Amino acid sequence: MSDLFLLLLIIVLLVCLVVTVGGLLLYSGLLSDIVIRTGPPPIRNVTIAYKFKEGPYKDCGAAYTESCSIGPKLNAIGVFYDDPKQKCRYVVGSILCEGEEKPDEDLQKLYEKFGFKVLSLPEVSHAVTTSFPCTTPLSHVLGPYRVYPRIASYIEERKLCAFPNIEIYRSDVINYMVPLSRQTDFFVPEMKEEVRTDVKEEDSDDDRGTDITGKKIFSVSGGVPWDSRETSLAVSTAASMASSLPLRDVLDASEDLKHRDNSDRGSNDSVGSGSSFEELDMDQEELGDGEERVKKEDGEEEDTPEGGERKAAELVAEKKERLGEGEE
Repeated sequence: MSDLFLLLLIIVLLVCLVVTVGGLLLYSGLLSDIVIRTGPPPIRNVTIAYKFKEGPYKDCGAAYTESCSIGPKLNAIGVFYDDPKQKCRYVVGSILCEGEEKPDEDLQKLYEKFGFKVLSLPEVSHAVTTSFPCTTPLSHVLGPYRVYPRIASYIEERKLCAFPNIEIYRSDVINYMVPLSRQTDFFVPEMKEEVRTDVKEEDSDDDRGTDITGKKIFSVSGGVPWDSRETSLAVSTAASMASSLPLRDVLDASEDLKHRDNSDRGSNDSVGSGSSFEELDMDQEELGDGEERVKKEDGEEEDTPEGGERKAAELVAEKKERLGEGEE
Protein backbone atom coordinates (compact mmCIF):
# COMPACT_ATOMS: atom_id res chain seq x y z
CA MET A 1 0.00 0.00 0.00
CA SER A 2 2.79 2.36 0.92
CA ASP A 3 4.60 1.57 -2.37
CA LEU A 4 1.48 2.38 -4.37
CA PHE A 5 1.03 5.65 -2.51
CA LEU A 6 4.67 6.59 -3.14
CA LEU A 7 4.29 5.81 -6.86
CA LEU A 8 1.18 7.98 -7.11
CA LEU A 9 2.97 10.80 -5.32
CA ILE A 10 5.88 10.65 -7.77
CA ILE A 11 3.50 10.69 -10.73
CA VAL A 12 1.65 13.72 -9.32
CA LEU A 13 4.93 15.56 -8.76
CA LEU A 14 6.11 14.82 -12.30
CA VAL A 15 2.81 16.03 -13.74
CA CYS A 16 3.02 19.21 -11.69
CA LEU A 17 6.61 19.74 -12.82
CA VAL A 18 5.72 19.26 -16.49
CA VAL A 19 2.74 21.60 -16.19
CA THR A 20 4.84 24.23 -14.42
CA VAL A 21 7.68 24.10 -16.95
CA GLY A 22 5.23 24.10 -19.86
CA GLY A 23 3.36 27.06 -18.43
CA LEU A 24 6.60 28.94 -17.88
CA LEU A 25 7.70 28.30 -21.47
CA LEU A 26 4.36 29.44 -22.85
CA TYR A 27 4.39 32.55 -20.66
CA SER A 28 7.95 33.28 -21.82
CA GLY A 29 6.84 33.35 -25.45
CA LEU A 30 7.36 29.81 -26.71
CA LEU A 31 4.30 29.93 -28.95
CA SER A 32 4.09 33.68 -29.49
CA ASP A 33 3.23 34.80 -33.01
CA ILE A 34 6.29 36.19 -34.82
CA VAL A 35 5.35 38.78 -37.44
CA ILE A 36 8.22 40.03 -39.63
CA ARG A 37 7.65 43.28 -41.51
CA THR A 38 9.52 46.05 -43.28
CA GLY A 39 8.86 49.57 -42.06
CA PRO A 40 9.93 52.28 -39.62
CA PRO A 41 12.30 51.00 -36.91
CA PRO A 42 11.30 50.89 -33.24
CA ILE A 43 13.89 53.54 -32.30
CA ARG A 44 15.10 56.86 -33.69
CA ASN A 45 18.68 58.11 -33.49
CA VAL A 46 20.10 57.11 -30.12
CA THR A 47 23.17 57.70 -27.98
CA ILE A 48 24.44 54.54 -26.33
CA ALA A 49 27.03 53.53 -23.78
CA TYR A 50 28.59 50.28 -24.97
CA LYS A 51 31.33 47.71 -24.67
CA PHE A 52 32.73 45.90 -27.70
CA LYS A 53 33.03 42.12 -27.27
CA GLU A 54 34.27 39.11 -29.22
CA GLY A 55 33.22 35.53 -28.60
CA PRO A 56 30.07 33.39 -28.57
CA TYR A 57 26.87 35.39 -28.42
CA LYS A 58 25.64 33.20 -25.57
CA ASP A 59 28.28 34.84 -23.33
CA CYS A 60 26.81 38.34 -23.72
CA GLY A 61 24.68 37.98 -20.59
CA ALA A 62 27.43 39.22 -18.27
CA ALA A 63 27.84 42.42 -20.28
CA TYR A 64 24.08 43.00 -20.20
CA THR A 65 24.05 42.51 -16.43
CA GLU A 66 26.88 45.00 -15.94
CA SER A 67 25.23 47.59 -18.16
CA CYS A 68 21.82 47.24 -16.50
CA SER A 69 23.33 47.43 -13.01
CA ILE A 70 24.75 50.89 -13.81
CA GLY A 71 21.54 52.25 -15.37
CA PRO A 72 18.67 49.97 -14.26
CA LYS A 73 16.01 52.30 -15.65
CA LEU A 74 17.57 52.49 -19.13
CA ASN A 75 16.69 50.26 -22.06
CA ALA A 76 19.45 47.82 -23.00
CA ILE A 77 20.72 47.43 -26.57
CA GLY A 78 22.85 44.91 -28.44
CA VAL A 79 24.31 45.08 -31.95
CA PHE A 80 25.45 41.78 -33.45
CA TYR A 81 27.65 41.93 -36.54
CA ASP A 82 28.52 38.37 -37.56
CA ASP A 83 27.12 34.96 -38.31
CA PRO A 84 27.33 33.04 -35.00
CA LYS A 85 29.05 30.19 -36.85
CA GLN A 86 31.87 32.57 -37.77
CA LYS A 87 33.86 35.09 -35.77
CA CYS A 88 31.33 36.68 -33.39
CA ARG A 89 31.69 40.42 -32.74
CA TYR A 90 29.07 42.50 -30.98
CA VAL A 91 28.41 45.45 -28.69
CA VAL A 92 26.24 45.50 -25.59
CA GLY A 93 25.17 48.51 -23.61
CA SER A 94 22.38 50.91 -22.64
CA ILE A 95 20.49 53.65 -24.47
CA LEU A 96 21.39 56.95 -22.77
CA CYS A 97 18.96 59.05 -24.82
CA GLU A 98 16.85 59.00 -27.96
CA GLY A 99 15.93 61.60 -30.55
CA GLU A 100 16.60 65.22 -29.57
CA GLU A 101 17.22 64.38 -25.91
CA LYS A 102 20.60 64.89 -24.29
CA PRO A 103 22.24 62.18 -22.18
CA ASP A 104 22.51 62.65 -18.45
CA GLU A 105 26.08 63.83 -17.90
CA ASP A 106 26.49 62.18 -14.49
CA LEU A 107 25.17 58.86 -15.78
CA GLN A 108 27.38 59.08 -18.84
CA LYS A 109 30.47 59.69 -16.68
CA LEU A 110 29.50 56.73 -14.53
CA TYR A 111 29.37 54.46 -17.56
CA GLU A 112 32.70 55.79 -18.80
CA LYS A 113 34.19 55.16 -15.36
CA PHE A 114 33.40 51.44 -15.76
CA GLY A 115 35.00 51.23 -19.19
CA PHE A 116 32.00 51.93 -21.42
CA LYS A 117 32.30 54.10 -24.50
CA VAL A 118 29.68 56.52 -25.83
CA LEU A 119 28.50 56.56 -29.45
CA SER A 120 25.56 57.95 -31.43
CA LEU A 121 23.69 55.65 -33.81
CA PRO A 122 21.68 57.12 -36.72
CA GLU A 123 18.00 56.99 -37.48
CA VAL A 124 16.95 55.00 -40.55
CA SER A 125 13.68 55.20 -42.44
CA HIS A 126 13.21 51.47 -43.06
CA ALA A 127 14.30 48.26 -41.39
CA VAL A 128 13.25 44.65 -41.06
CA THR A 129 11.54 44.53 -37.67
CA THR A 130 9.71 42.24 -35.27
CA SER A 131 9.16 41.88 -31.54
CA PHE A 132 9.09 39.21 -28.86
CA PRO A 133 7.52 39.32 -25.39
CA CYS A 134 9.93 39.93 -22.51
CA THR A 135 8.11 38.40 -19.56
CA THR A 136 10.74 36.23 -17.87
CA PRO A 137 14.53 35.77 -18.05
CA LEU A 138 13.79 32.76 -20.23
CA SER A 139 12.44 35.14 -22.90
CA HIS A 140 16.02 36.28 -23.58
CA VAL A 141 16.88 32.68 -24.51
CA LEU A 142 13.75 31.82 -26.49
CA GLY A 143 13.72 35.09 -28.44
CA PRO A 144 16.80 34.55 -30.64
CA TYR A 145 15.89 30.93 -31.37
CA ARG A 146 12.41 31.88 -32.54
CA VAL A 147 13.10 35.22 -34.21
CA TYR A 148 16.36 34.97 -36.15
CA PRO A 149 15.49 31.99 -38.40
CA ARG A 150 12.36 33.84 -39.53
CA ILE A 151 14.23 37.08 -40.11
CA ALA A 152 16.82 35.18 -42.14
CA SER A 153 14.13 33.57 -44.32
CA TYR A 154 12.35 36.90 -44.79
CA ILE A 155 15.54 38.65 -45.92
CA GLU A 156 16.60 35.78 -48.19
CA GLU A 157 13.21 35.44 -49.89
CA ARG A 158 13.09 39.17 -50.69
CA LYS A 159 16.81 39.40 -51.51
CA LEU A 160 17.34 42.31 -49.12
CA CYS A 161 20.69 43.74 -48.08
CA ALA A 162 20.13 44.12 -44.34
CA PHE A 163 22.59 44.08 -41.43
CA PRO A 164 23.57 44.17 -38.59
CA ASN A 165 21.13 42.61 -36.09
CA ILE A 166 20.02 45.00 -33.38
CA GLU A 167 18.11 44.10 -30.22
CA ILE A 168 16.42 46.64 -27.94
CA TYR A 169 15.35 45.35 -24.53
CA ARG A 170 12.42 47.16 -22.95
CA SER A 171 10.55 46.30 -19.77
CA ASP A 172 7.93 44.09 -21.46
CA VAL A 173 9.12 43.51 -25.04
CA ILE A 174 12.27 42.81 -27.05
CA ASN A 175 12.42 44.72 -30.35
CA TYR A 176 14.49 43.28 -33.18
CA MET A 177 15.55 45.42 -36.14
CA VAL A 178 17.86 44.98 -39.13
CA PRO A 179 18.62 48.27 -40.95
CA LEU A 180 18.11 48.49 -44.70
CA SER A 181 20.25 51.60 -45.09
CA ARG A 182 23.25 53.31 -43.46
CA GLN A 183 24.35 49.91 -42.17
CA THR A 184 28.01 50.80 -41.65
CA ASP A 185 26.97 53.75 -39.47
CA PHE A 186 26.04 51.12 -36.89
CA PHE A 187 29.64 49.88 -36.82
CA VAL A 188 31.44 51.05 -33.72
CA PRO A 189 35.05 52.25 -34.20
CA GLU A 190 36.43 48.95 -32.89
CA MET A 191 34.45 47.01 -35.48
CA LYS A 192 35.58 49.29 -38.31
CA GLU A 193 39.19 48.84 -37.22
CA GLU A 194 38.79 45.06 -37.19
CA VAL A 195 37.37 45.14 -40.70
CA ARG A 196 40.33 47.19 -41.92
CA THR A 197 42.70 44.72 -40.27
CA ASP A 198 40.92 41.81 -41.95
CA VAL A 199 41.22 43.59 -45.30
CA LYS A 200 44.97 44.10 -44.81
CA GLU A 201 45.44 40.44 -43.91
CA GLU A 202 43.48 39.36 -46.98
CA ASP A 203 45.53 41.67 -49.17
CA SER A 204 48.80 40.29 -47.76
CA ASP A 205 47.55 36.76 -48.41
CA ASP A 206 46.75 37.79 -51.98
CA ASP A 207 50.28 39.17 -52.39
CA ARG A 208 51.72 35.82 -51.37
CA GLY A 209 49.76 34.27 -54.24
CA THR A 210 51.57 36.24 -56.96
CA ASP A 211 54.72 35.53 -58.88
CA ILE A 212 57.65 37.90 -59.43
CA THR A 213 55.82 39.70 -62.24
CA GLY A 214 52.83 40.38 -59.99
CA LYS A 215 50.55 37.94 -61.79
CA LYS A 216 48.03 36.09 -59.63
CA ILE A 217 48.69 32.42 -58.95
CA PHE A 218 45.41 30.64 -58.30
CA SER A 219 45.17 27.45 -56.30
CA VAL A 220 42.58 24.85 -57.28
CA SER A 221 42.19 23.83 -53.64
CA GLY A 222 41.48 27.38 -52.46
CA GLY A 223 38.38 28.02 -50.37
CA VAL A 224 35.40 30.18 -51.13
CA PRO A 225 35.74 33.75 -49.84
CA TRP A 226 33.41 34.73 -47.03
CA ASP A 227 30.36 36.71 -48.19
CA SER A 228 28.59 38.67 -45.48
CA ARG A 229 25.43 39.00 -47.56
CA GLU A 230 24.74 35.31 -47.03
CA THR A 231 25.59 35.42 -43.33
CA SER A 232 25.36 39.00 -42.16
CA LEU A 233 22.08 39.04 -40.83
CA ALA A 234 21.21 35.75 -40.97
CA VAL A 235 22.44 35.52 -37.96
CA SER A 236 21.15 35.20 -40.04
CA THR A 237 21.29 36.65 -41.79
CA ALA A 238 21.43 38.56 -42.15
CA ALA A 239 21.92 37.96 -42.39
CA SER A 240 21.59 38.79 -43.31
CA MET A 241 23.16 39.60 -41.52
CA ALA A 242 22.39 40.72 -44.12
CA SER A 243 22.09 39.75 -47.21
CA SER A 244 25.10 41.23 -49.71
CA LEU A 245 28.58 42.27 -49.96
CA PRO A 246 31.64 41.37 -47.96
CA LEU A 247 32.30 43.92 -45.23
CA ARG A 248 35.35 45.24 -47.05
CA ASP A 249 33.19 45.90 -50.12
CA VAL A 250 30.49 47.56 -48.04
CA LEU A 251 32.98 50.01 -46.56
CA ASP A 252 34.35 50.78 -50.05
CA ALA A 253 30.92 51.08 -51.71
CA SER A 254 31.39 54.72 -52.62
CA GLU A 255 34.53 53.94 -54.62
CA ASP A 256 32.76 51.12 -56.42
CA LEU A 257 30.00 53.49 -57.53
CA LYS A 258 32.55 55.79 -59.18
CA HIS A 259 34.17 52.93 -61.07
CA ARG A 260 30.76 51.65 -62.08
CA ASP A 261 29.82 54.96 -63.72
CA ASN A 262 33.00 54.92 -65.80
CA SER A 263 32.49 51.31 -66.84
CA ASP A 264 28.88 51.99 -67.85
CA ARG A 265 29.96 54.79 -70.18
CA GLY A 266 32.60 52.53 -71.72
CA SER A 267 30.13 49.72 -72.25
CA ASN A 268 27.67 52.04 -74.02
CA ASP A 269 30.41 53.10 -76.43
CA SER A 270 31.32 49.51 -77.17
CA VAL A 271 27.68 48.64 -77.86
CA GLY A 272 27.40 51.50 -80.32
CA SER A 273 30.54 50.54 -82.17
CA GLY A 274 29.54 46.90 -82.38
CA SER A 275 26.12 47.56 -83.95
CA SER A 276 27.60 48.23 -87.43
CA PHE A 277 29.32 44.83 -87.37
CA GLU A 278 26.04 43.12 -86.54
CA GLU A 279 24.28 44.86 -89.44
CA LEU A 280 27.08 43.82 -91.78
CA ASP A 281 26.79 40.18 -90.69
CA MET A 282 23.04 40.25 -91.28
CA ASP A 283 23.48 41.63 -94.79
CA GLN A 284 26.02 38.96 -95.60
CA GLU A 285 23.61 36.27 -94.39
CA GLU A 286 20.87 37.73 -96.60
CA LEU A 287 23.31 37.64 -99.49
CA GLY A 288 23.95 33.93 -98.97
CA ASP A 289 20.19 33.22 -98.68
CA GLY A 290 19.61 35.11 -101.95
CA GLU A 291 22.03 32.89 -103.81
CA GLU A 292 20.25 29.79 -102.53
CA ARG A 293 16.83 31.16 -103.57
CA VAL A 294 18.20 31.85 -107.10
CA LYS A 295 19.23 28.24 -107.43
CA LYS A 296 15.84 26.95 -106.25
CA GLU A 297 13.58 29.35 -108.20
CA ASP A 298 15.49 29.13 -111.48
CA GLY A 299 15.64 25.37 -111.69
CA GLU A 300 15.49 25.41 -115.47
CA GLU A 301 18.38 27.79 -115.84
CA GLU A 302 20.46 25.67 -113.49
CA ASP A 303 20.55 23.07 -116.23
CA THR A 304 22.82 25.50 -118.04
CA PRO A 305 25.65 26.64 -115.76
CA GLU A 306 25.99 29.97 -117.58
CA GLY A 307 22.37 30.99 -116.84
CA GLY A 308 22.57 30.16 -113.11
CA GLU A 309 25.86 31.94 -112.64
CA ARG A 310 24.53 35.01 -114.44
CA LYS A 311 21.47 35.27 -112.21
CA ALA A 312 23.55 34.77 -109.05
CA ALA A 313 26.06 37.38 -110.15
CA GLU A 314 23.28 39.91 -110.81
CA LEU A 315 21.75 39.34 -107.37
CA VAL A 316 25.15 39.53 -105.65
CA ALA A 317 25.88 42.84 -107.41
CA GLU A 318 22.50 44.21 -106.37
CA LYS A 319 23.03 43.25 -102.70
CA LYS A 320 26.52 44.73 -102.64
CA GLU A 321 25.15 47.93 -104.09
CA ARG A 322 22.53 48.15 -101.34
CA LEU A 323 25.14 47.32 -98.72
CA GLY A 324 27.41 50.11 -99.95
CA GLU A 325 24.56 52.64 -99.81
CA GLY A 326 23.74 51.55 -96.23
CA GLU A 327 27.32 51.96 -95.05
CA GLU A 328 27.49 55.45 -96.60
